[in-house]
Amino acid sequence: MEGDKTMNKKLFKQIRNEWRFNIWIFVELLIVSVVMWFITDYMYIQVNNYIEPHGFDISHCYLINMGKLTPNSHEYNPADTTDNDDRAELLNRLRHRPEIEAVSLSQNSYPYDGSNSSSIVRHDTIKVGNYDFILRRLVTPDFVRVFRYQGTNGETPEQLADLLSKDNILLSDNLFNKHKMPSLRQLVGKVFHISVDTTKNYILGASITPVRYDDFESNKYSYTCVAKLGKEHYKDMNELCVRVRDNMDHDFIENLWRDADKQLRIGNLYISDIQSFNNIRTSFERGSMNDVRNYTTGGVFLMLNIFLGILGTFWFRTQQRRGEIALFKALGSTNHDVFLRQISEGLILLSVATLFAIIIDFNLAFTNLNTSQDGTYLAPIRFIITVVISYLLTALMIIVGTWFPARKAMSIQPAEALHEE
Repeated sequence: MEGDKTMNKKLFKQIRNEWRFNIWIFVELLIVSVVMWFITDYMYIQVNNYIEPHGFDISHCYLINMGKLTPNSHEYNPADTTDNDDRAELLNRLRHRPEIEAVSLSQNSYPYDGSNSSSIVRHDTIKVGNYDFILRRLVTPDFVRVFRYQGTNGETPEQLADLLSKDNILLSDNLFNKHKMPSLRQLVGKVFHISVDTTKNYILGASITPVRYDDFESNKYSYTCVAKLGKEHYKDMNELCVRVRDNMDHDFIENLWRDADKQLRIGNLYISDIQSFNNIRTSFERGSMNDVRNYTTGGVFLMLNIFLGILGTFWFRTQQRRGEIALFKALGSTNHDVFLRQISEGLILLSVATLFAIIIDFNLAFTNLNTSQDGTYLAPIRFIITVVISYLLTALMIIVGTWFPARKAMSIQPAEALHEE
């Protein structure tokens, strides 16, 4: 214990005596710490958003687009004017196919759709929707089965579909969070009004887990209002979504196309396109993925340059101390003692630089110059986590940057190193 105290005193004394050289290392580590925090903060937000629950599941799901024959087609039937019935019949035929688990019609409702409809929701004196964008999803009840929505009280997709079929509505559990109401569960069974029909009373059947708009936006302000679509509106719906059973997904698109003309052609209504939601997701998020990829590539490039800079600095520093290292070894120090001394010096300088960097980081976040998350730039937990991560990454760079030259310097015989000095 006494030996460790003596060694620490000598280490701090050496750092103080070499202050002219150490001040430049301090400035370098200060800049590095700020840049590392900025990169870490951005990556933290992207990863945190990406891993949040989506509120839906698109696995084994497909979008079927419908078209109608025009009078220019020789197969056009002018007597067929029952658009609502045609769509209802197509829905029914798809529902009875053995490989299909659930099928639904909807309007501006499926995930990763750039077309949106908004709504205003009222309950008593609370009104939401003027400034908070609430996605209005007009659907047939099985829509929640197709995308496996979940109720916050444990309601299954089947139970939610049953509630919708009884003309209840479903709302995001976080809809009133700006009104100091953390959950809608306490309002289940209460009367609501939505802008689609302000004169009608809607009963809240269940609060659902927030449904995210995409993979890169947080669910904190993702608001959803799900209401049943009446059959009289089927003619206006062109979103036909299906969920295929897990073990019957193979060649689904090819099989459906094979039966499209014979079994799924109803009057003038026909299937015009079939897409996997995995492909829809990829296409919808191509721009966002490119942005994230570019920022990530830039961040990794900066981190590589930081590492090379630290490696060069500590390599040069260690090479200058070959004689000192040899002297330590000649006096009985082990390789571990020497290595620990070299590492400790770098980490002490980093710790001091980090204290000053935290002040700069705080001001960058306070002035909204970092990455926004739900309109927030400075959050205590986020700030602490990103500072710690950036410190550990920089410390790892110092350890690796010191380990290589120190290992090489320790391999030389003490007499040889002292002779060179």
